[in-house]
Amino acid sequence: MPIFDTQSRDQLRQAYVEAWRKHREGLPLEPLEAQIADVVALHPEYQAGLERPDTVLDRDYRPEGGQSNPFLHMGLHLALRDQVATNRPPGIRAAFEALTARLSSPHDAEHKIIECLAEALWEAQRAGRPPDEQAYLRRVQGLSARAGKGK
Repeated sequence: MPIFDTQSRDQLRQAYVEAWRKHREGLPLEPLEAQIADVVALHPEYQAGLERPDTVLDRDYRPEGGQSNPFLHMGLHLALRDQVATNRPPGIRAAFEALTARLSSPHDAEHKIIECLAEALWEAQRAGRPPDEQAYLRRVQGLSARAGKGK
């Protein structure tokens, strides 16, 4: 989603607030806003914060604080959906579909895969290099096999 490349943290967060507001009010949504609203709708635990932006827009979410960053979490959902739509890396769509079939829920499959995505991004950032798409894809492909074994 190239639009995110040019926005600041505050602008990105405001985009979530605005998309959710427009969705709640039944206003027309741009395609990206509709995608954001769809992800927010699947996460009721984040909705109250988006409805009271003063509580979330300026907040720093640090792992040591014990609370995950809702904007990062929802952004990973959007990134994964883009990957599946474009099948990049090649094979991600099939891996997603296989995991969804095993778990019987696209949202549950997304949660499993975004853990792999977050790990791949963290490793890349730590190493100062682009993410290893093939290592990421292997992790995702392995999820379906583990899900089939009840793990």
